[in-house]
Amino acid sequence: MRVLAAAATAAVALSVTACDSGGDDNSAAQSGPSVIAPGKPGERAETIGPEEAKKRRGDDSPNSADVTYAQMMIVHHKQALTMTKLAPKRAKASKVKRLAKRIEAAQGPEVGAMEGWLAKHDKAASGKGEGGGDGEAHGGSGHDHAKMPGMAGEAQLESLRKAEGEAFDQLFLKLMITHHRGAVMMATDVLSDGNNVQLEEMATDVIAQQTSEINRMRGMA
Repeated sequence: MRVLAAAATAAVALSVTACDSGGDDNSAAQSGPSVIAPGKPGERAETIGPEEAKKRRGDDSPNSADVTYAQMMIVHHKQALTMTKLAPKRAKASKVKRLAKRIEAAQGPEVGAMEGWLAKHDKAASGKGEGGGDGEAHGGSGHDHAKMPGMAGEAQLESLRKAEGEAFDQLFLKLMITHHRGAVMMATDVLSDGNNVQLEEMATDVIAQQTSEINRMRGMA
């Protein structure tokens, strides 16, 4: 009987220990996963907690370069969307129509993401034209369009609106390649001059996506 009692007492002790251990695990889980922090040149990487990682990351508050990039890129993207909307009825080549659809699918959500980012940081979302439509791509931005690389002029857009078939395809590709190059330039600049991590990620996505599309369009032109 004494043996059985001792065994029962040990089982209770193990159960209490397990519960205590589980509480510690839950506490650790709530604090977040560990992070691998790269060391300085010649030093090893180290594992640190999420709070320490946050401290080391420093202040990534948006600066003026971040805000200006988001505001101007909204205008830039909206002009691209103005051009892609012409493709379904005016383009001849199915590959041009598919390309336009891909650009629209990518840049539409990006506009929403940048508008959301500006709202999150209590910054005005520029690029909304007076009366909508093509005005969104040209007016009401509060920025000088000449400073936005790759933007098509009104005369070029008017020529695109009037073009059909192969003529449309060639002009569309020409204008969109230039447009994409401008976006890549703007995104590259904000990676150097900006300070916000989230916007840096969005700019990096723009560079990757639009560089790939430039290469594809060169092969189609």
